[in-house]
Amino acid sequence: MTACSQDERRSTVKDLLTAAADNDTTTIKSLLQANAKLEVRDNKKRTPLMVATYHHHTDAAALLIAAGADVNAQDDMLNSPFLYAGAEGYVDILKLCLQAGARFDVFNRYGGSALIPACERGHVEVVKTLLAVKDFPIDHVNRLGWTGLLEAILLSNGGPKHVEIVQLLVNAGANVNLADGDGVSPLAHARSKGFTEIVKILEKAGAK
Repeated sequence: MTACSQDERRSTVKDLLTAAADNDTTTIKSLLQANAKLEVRDNKKRTPLMVATYHHHTDAAALLIAAGADVNAQDDMLNSPFLYAGAEGYVDILKLCLQAGARFDVFNRYGGSALIPACERGHVEVVKTLLAVKDFPIDHVNRLGWTGLLEAILLSNGGPKHVEIVQLLVNAGANVNLADGDGVSPLAHARSKGFTEIVKILEKAGAK
């Protein structure tokens, strides 16, 4: 009897992870009704919600979050559903995570927040969403010594999306003089890269 129960549990674990990967909402609903464990892990420590997020399966993610799945659970890459949604520009899942209690003191493998890679990659809607959240750590510095503002300059081509992101950060009160680990300011980086529009934004905001 005990062996049978263990086999059933193993089957349920596999099915919920697979259903999340397949965006199979019918199976997910059935398994949740059968009290399947939400926080089971695969061999990469990914929960069903993390699997759904990697695939950008919003319907599956919404069901799992509504059932109480942990939006802050990190896998072996230190990605969480919230952090990964921000980094990849999945604003729909990001908003679900925020509503479900996303934590701002859980960081990715670079020691960064959901905002920093979003600034780097030009995910304007993610940046807007996070900056609208009360007490979000706009000036958090990752292990590379960079803020979201610095990454929007250092790791971009200075195009329209990144110009908009810099303006959004400035409008939200980002510290325009917070330098990198070598003491080089955002303005100095923008000037050295020839990002004229970004330079204008920073200078107008009092950057030095």
